[in-house]
Amino acid sequence: MAKMLEVNPNELIEKVADELEKLPEIKAPDWASFIKTGRHKQRPPAREDWWQVRAAAMLRSVARLGPIGVSKIRVKYGGKKNRGHKPEHAYKGSGSIARKILQQLEKAGLVRQAQKGLHKGRIITQKATQIMNKAAEELSPTKQKEAKPAKEETASKQKV
Repeated sequence: MAKMLEVNPNELIEKVADELEKLPEIKAPDWASFIKTGRHKQRPPAREDWWQVRAAAMLRSVARLGPIGVSKIRVKYGGKKNRGHKPEHAYKGSGSIARKILQQLEKAGLVRQAQKGLHKGRIITQKATQIMNKAAEELSPTKQKEAKPAKEETASKQKV
């Protein structure tokens, strides 16, 4: 059984984003189509489903790094700003987006607040672990190798 950290992160995030679109709690606010995702960006995201993709990426980040808070997520989704002839400067990502997505994930029962020693923040729940591992299982290389011979067999039968 493949785990969420053993498969390609980009494919996993896309797969989990498709799952998150089905949840009624995870949806973009009305203002999400007009805003930038941080001070370092020049334009808003081009994708229509960027909110669900960001939520899936944040869910994976919480699973990997948790307990994690909004401040660390802002740093993770920040970047460098092009300031013309002046040197670049690192800026944090949007705190409002991170906060709203974490609140939606919490409302959906995918993350919860916890404290481990001195660290407090959000950690992933069992429900989210099941969603992520199910998506990882579908993307696992062994699963894809099993699916390929079936296609090749049907192609060879059609040629005969």
